[in-house]
Amino acid sequence: MYLEVFTKQARLLQALAHPKRLEILNLLAQKSLTVTEIYSMLDLPQANISQHLIKLRQAGVVATKRIGKEIYYRLAKKKIIQFLPQRLNLLKLTPLVHDPVCQMQLSPKTAVLKKHYNGKQYYFCASGCLQKFKLNPNQYV
Repeated sequence: MYLEVFTKQARLLQALAHPKRLEILNLLAQKSLTVTEIYSMLDLPQANISQHLIKLRQAGVVATKRIGKEIYYRLAKKKIIQFLPQRLNLLKLTPLVHDPVCQMQLSPKTAVLKKHYNGKQYYFCASGCLQKFKLNPNQYV
């Protein structure tokens, strides 16, 4: 019995032990997303995102829901937020800013990335949004 518990815990920790999977969970802490939406926010090939989502789903960290032709990914349990260092108190925080690229609501305290541009600070949910902003900031300001 103890071995089964430790095996489940090890599977969970393995699923969380990758920076891009943590970045995906950071996005899913905000709302349910499709693979395509996650792809547009991250600087990562869609096939890699799918592999990370499979690993997270096998560990019971994320769950899926089909709506029409789309499959939405969400956190299987909101408690998983406790394992995300920058999200420890997420549920108590009020979103105050928007990612200029994808419009996701963020708190400046929990935003993954930020960039100063033309005298103003911008906050981003993931590396892909920051990359898009850097390519053409005037499109988003």
